[in-house]
Amino acid sequence: MGLPRLLAAGLVTQERVVQMAHARLRPIAIIMALSAGAVIWLAGLIWFAQVAQNSAALARLQNGILLIGVAVICVLSLVIIGNVLRLVRELRAQVPGARLTARMVALLVVLTVVPLLVVYTFSLQFINRGIDSWFSLELEEGLEASLELSRSALDVQMRENLVEARRIALELAGSDSADLVGELGDLRRGSTAVELTVFSTADDRILATSSEAPSLAVPRFPGAELVFQLRQGGSYVNLEPRTDGGVEILAAVNVIAGDPRGEREVLLARFAVEPQLGELVERAEASYEQYAELSFLRTPLKTSLTLTLSVVLLTGLLVALYGAFFSARRLVGPIQQLMTATGDVARGKFDTQLPTAAGDEIGFLVNAFNDMTRRLARADTRTRESQQQLESERGKLEAILGRLSTGVIALESDLRIRTANRAASAILGVDLERSQGEELVDIATNRPRLAPFLSVLQRHLDRGDTDWREQIEFLREDSRRVLVCACAVLPPERGDPGGFVVVFDDITALLRAQRDAAWGEIARRLAHEIKNPLTPIQLSAERLRHRYLPSSTVDPELLDRSTYVIIQQVEALKDMVNAFSEYARMPAMDMTQFDLNDLISEVAELYHHRQSPLDLQLELGDLPDVTADAGRLRQVLHNLIRNAQEAMEQNSRPRLRISTWRVRHEHRDMVEIRIADNGPGFPADIAAEAFDPYVTSKPRGSGLGLAIVKKLVDEHGGRIRARNRRRRGAEIVILLPITAEVGAEISWGTGRQDKRREFA
Repeated sequence: MGLPRLLAAGLVTQERVVQMAHARLRPIAIIMALSAGAVIWLAGLIWFAQVAQNSAALARLQNGILLIGVAVICVLSLVIIGNVLRLVRELRAQVPGARLTARMVALLVVLTVVPLLVVYTFSLQFINRGIDSWFSLELEEGLEASLELSRSALDVQMRENLVEARRIALELAGSDSADLVGELGDLRRGSTAVELTVFSTADDRILATSSEAPSLAVPRFPGAELVFQLRQGGSYVNLEPRTDGGVEILAAVNVIAGDPRGEREVLLARFAVEPQLGELVERAEASYEQYAELSFLRTPLKTSLTLTLSVVLLTGLLVALYGAFFSARRLVGPIQQLMTATGDVARGKFDTQLPTAAGDEIGFLVNAFNDMTRRLARADTRTRESQQQLESERGKLEAILGRLSTGVIALESDLRIRTANRAASAILGVDLERSQGEELVDIATNRPRLAPFLSVLQRHLDRGDTDWREQIEFLREDSRRVLVCACAVLPPERGDPGGFVVVFDDITALLRAQRDAAWGEIARRLAHEIKNPLTPIQLSAERLRHRYLPSSTVDPELLDRSTYVIIQQVEALKDMVNAFSEYARMPAMDMTQFDLNDLISEVAELYHHRQSPLDLQLELGDLPDVTADAGRLRQVLHNLIRNAQEAMEQNSRPRLRISTWRVRHEHRDMVEIRIADNGPGFPADIAAEAFDPYVTSKPRGSGLGLAIVKKLVDEHGGRIRARNRRRRGAEIVILLPITAEVGAEISWGTGRQDKRREFA
């Protein structure tokens, strides 16, 4: 899929398309720039190699060309160093594809550098040996011999021309000046000379001249050196350059005049050199001069060619290195993009798409990857929709479970907690919502009170029971709790190993209500059946005392003691009957708003008198006004204080502390009342059932005092519990709402930390 189709499909943004286009054009621009630079540089090196053969041009351009070469090498070196540093950073950062790039660069460098070094070594040897072969001794001797031979041939012609000039001079001797021009022309035509000139040395005047082309040439006057040599009585012959670029032979001799005292005359004869001989001489001289120049430039030529080859090699090496980096990145680039995209897919980015590469194997791989990611994206979309639907259903299920008062725990087959609702945590007193994934055995190890619950589950699982129901009793917060528990098996499906669903409910309050109702009915009937005969029995005993005790002569002490016991036991039975009546029938509550601390202070003041050894301490916190039945709370305080006094009768220094706090419990503002003594505490066998009817450790107790207290607290929507303190004594904790809700229930919650203060 090309970039336009990706853009139309919405798989890539326009900015991403621009980035991809720039990424594609940047390597092309770099290649074009480097190629142009390499071509220009190689052309310059070829020109430099040609210029190196000219010593003057070489001296004039060598420094500039060397600086340009060094600049090019420096630029390429900086580019390569930048690529090396970039590759090192990528290797340290563990960029995908960096190690593959390094391997390919190393391989390409080895494949490039080794052949270049081999070629460079053999090229140096070839240059040195080739240049040395130019300057052999035989070649030099041959050039000298050819030059000498050409010069010898030329000397022979020069001597012949000089002899001919002397002959002409002899024929001109004694000639009259008037006939000199005609004779000179005849003599020229009868000789090989191309020009004959007679001039006077006295006044440097030309006397006569004859030439093959008189209109094209003007006789030239000889130089001072030639005149000086002729005056010495000699002759002169030499090669002279011509105006058309050739050479000619110039011969000069003195002419013997007829009058010895007359003016001195000189014959100047010019002879043409044979074309073949002149060309041979020029070629020999040119070859010899070129050989001499090359011989002089032998060492500089080696140096220049070696430098040229070194610069070419270094440039080629640097270009090859950059080409290795560029080729490696060009080859690894699609693979690196594929690795990065694969990492994105592994991280969940399934909409990743790559630009289509060339129609090769990498392009096929990219197309396959794009097709795979499109399928993954569609599958991910369907999965997300399914997951959202599951989450929605799960949210609904959790909302339903969260509002249930029944505890629900889903367990794995190995008793690991899969999920649990808030009611399960509240009933068991353990935060199971934060214990997901933990084994129920480990949770019970740190909380021994859950051992009965776990043992029942383990027993049924060991027996392979798939569907069962049982009632479980366990201690929680020093009170006995009764649960009715049921379990069902979750069958495995689609890789899910299955598990169990445990449903349980706390029926402690229900059982207590049933028991309270039963005991209330029993108490009502007992009060009705017992109260009726008690009054006649008491009246009869009192009448017997008043009538027979003063006048009795037969064992009056026995009569007194017997009637007294009857009256005392009747009074005790009346108290029990009154307690039965009070427990069986509670009057309507009178809810008012008052200061609880003032109520506690009033009740405590009744027990502050000198005759009582009780040390009653108050620690009352800052409380708001509460809405409750003041009369019933006063009855609760009286019952608890009297029970504490009776429990501390054998204590020489009885102490009782009443403290209050304002606490936050289950997102509600509550009032906590603690009544702690330093008595013997509750017996271990009745501590968990202290508030049940007819449960008492007193020899003459009815067992209804704490039951009535609990019933009064429950009617205020509160909670009460009893426990033994660490050192000595018992403690009653009452939790009341600031605004009482009749019939409402609260729990102690999970993970709550009580504020405790021990005293001796």
